[in-house]
Amino acid sequence: MSDVVENAPAAATGSVRRSRDVPMLVERARAGDPRAVARLITLVESGDEVLPQVAAALAPYAGQAQVVGLTGSPGVGKSTTTNELVRALRARGHRVGVLAIDPSSPFTGGAILGDRVRMQDHATDPGVYIRSMSSRGHLGGLSAATPQAVRVLEGAGCDVVLVETVGVGQAEVEVASLADTTLVLLAPGMGDAIQAVKAGILEIADVFVVNKADRDGADATVRDIQGMIALGERGPGEWRPQVVRSIAARGEGIDDIAAAIDKHRGWLEQHDELRRRREARAAAEVEAIALGALRARIGSLRDGTELATLAAKVAEGALDPYAAADELLAQLGG
Repeated sequence: MSDVVENAPAAATGSVRRSRDVPMLVERARAGDPRAVARLITLVESGDEVLPQVAAALAPYAGQAQVVGLTGSPGVGKSTTTNELVRALRARGHRVGVLAIDPSSPFTGGAILGDRVRMQDHATDPGVYIRSMSSRGHLGGLSAATPQAVRVLEGAGCDVVLVETVGVGQAEVEVASLADTTLVLLAPGMGDAIQAVKAGILEIADVFVVNKADRDGADATVRDIQGMIALGERGPGEWRPQVVRSIAARGEGIDDIAAAIDKHRGWLEQHDELRRRREARAAAEVEAIALGALRARIGSLRDGTELATLAAKVAEGALDPYAAADELLAQLGG
């Protein structure tokens, strides 16, 4: 299910690339047609008017894939680790989807697609679908379209979806609300020993991966992370984050990462945490869609006189901004 398939009929290729026939696209995506998957994700990314139809058609397949997030600072080896995880998952017979979020241009909104370049090993594997997505200025290390893109890959029959974030900082932790299991990658010599005692991205990990473990300082990084975990307060039965070493460039430690993911999945299911996380994810999706619709309606008011009239009253002191906001919401509700 790679993103590019050779020797397909030209007419069929063109029809899928331009199609907005949602039932046909979903049917072909379910059959493993990578072009149909690509077209559905494109409709999601562009916010096409048929997006509600896409969501309705994919709803029956929600929750059928295990979603694993990979995050960490730039240069820790996220793409290399993702590439090797795909190899390990394929050896188990899983169909795998990868959403690699790349930084976007502030001028065109496009992405360099560097993550896909690093995953060419799987480009011709029909059991793997790799999609690079531009963050388009969205904060949190993801793209605003990522949750719906995950649903497309679930609908396409992926058993596991790997979501690789942009190289992120301490406050960009959105992937934790999307993934069933979150991997935080660190590397020796990049300041992670100091960051281990600070709030932020390191608090979201279900599994810590100390990559490039052949470098000097790897032992110190592992000790610092383990010390941070020991300081955390946990009740009986609560998950204790695992710490795994790897050298992804040589394929070493990948089985240990996969085993840690499996262990966390077992804990999620045993403690009913998987259901809770997925319900929280769905709530966040619904809220984001509702807020987006609300912003669009407020934007439409800018073309009329209602918002301008309220703004003028606030500016001259005849109305306070909270009362003006209440009036605006009342108009939207009407």
